[in-house]
Amino acid sequence: MCVTAVESRPAGVGTSRALEAVGELESSSSRGRRPFGARVKAFVALTKPRIIELLLITTVPVMFLAQQGVPDLKLVLLTCLGGYLSAGGANALNMYIDRDIDALMERTSQRPLVTGIVSPRECLAFGITLAVVSTLLFGLTVNWLSAWLSLGALLFYVVVYTMILKRRTSQNIVWGGIAGCLPVLIGWSSVTNSMSWAPVILFLVMFFWTPPHYWPLSMKVKEDYARVGVPMLPVVASNKVVARQIVLYSWVMVVVSLLLTPLGYTGWFYTAVALAAGGFWLWEAHGLQNRAKAEVTGAKLKEMRLFHWSITYVSILFVAVAVDPFLR
Repeated sequence: MCVTAVESRPAGVGTSRALEAVGELESSSSRGRRPFGARVKAFVALTKPRIIELLLITTVPVMFLAQQGVPDLKLVLLTCLGGYLSAGGANALNMYIDRDIDALMERTSQRPLVTGIVSPRECLAFGITLAVVSTLLFGLTVNWLSAWLSLGALLFYVVVYTMILKRRTSQNIVWGGIAGCLPVLIGWSSVTNSMSWAPVILFLVMFFWTPPHYWPLSMKVKEDYARVGVPMLPVVASNKVVARQIVLYSWVMVVVSLLLTPLGYTGWFYTAVALAAGGFWLWEAHGLQNRAKAEVTGAKLKEMRLFHWSITYVSILFVAVAVDPFLR
């Protein structure tokens, strides 16, 4: 989930140890010594559950907005299950494709394929199985519009972002983030089996949210990306340029988030929350830009403040989306 929210896990083992682990990827004897529980935990880790939590936070509230009340709880459960399996499959396939650079990056050096607890062949089979099962689950229990949207998000994340954009352009996360925006459309379509301007607006909110969410983290770990030749924007541009782009996307995101109310989809509560949360976001974004202009570096740049707030912002905004129908 895609996506496009990311893990902020601290650095693991060093590069040398990660490289040693790669040599064990196909070692069946090494895997054979692993306890069953550790293997199960590793397969769960392939799905990147912490990222999927954020995707579900943007899916379920939209179902409340589409229903203008409480949606069918069975439908919510099936949509969440299908979404988890689909995003989990995408994340597993992402790890399969990126296993070479994951072994060289401190932030990803403890992933299951790097440590050797799961083999590349197992990861590939696991990812494809989740993709097939999630698509059928959506189609047979929710509706086929949601199924195709889910499959489209998976393919976009795996093929367009991971295989094409990630290692070729500094705009990778801008366009690759589209995959992480699609759960908003899936939440709406699961209830209505149709589309409307409301989910499109929230899709655009997530689209403009993704770069200023991800770039602060990329600023923090840009040496990791530089080491493996992934041209994230902070790797190829100065902090001043990155911060300016963050501010630009942030302003567009906040303005777009306010369009739901004049179009009649939300009321005073959502508007108040969107203004307050968006205002604080802009305060943080401009603060980061001011520090970058002053050529502040290291811990004093405080780029991770905006990264952590970005997750809180999405949670608050989409809770407001779910609560607003009950206050109108």
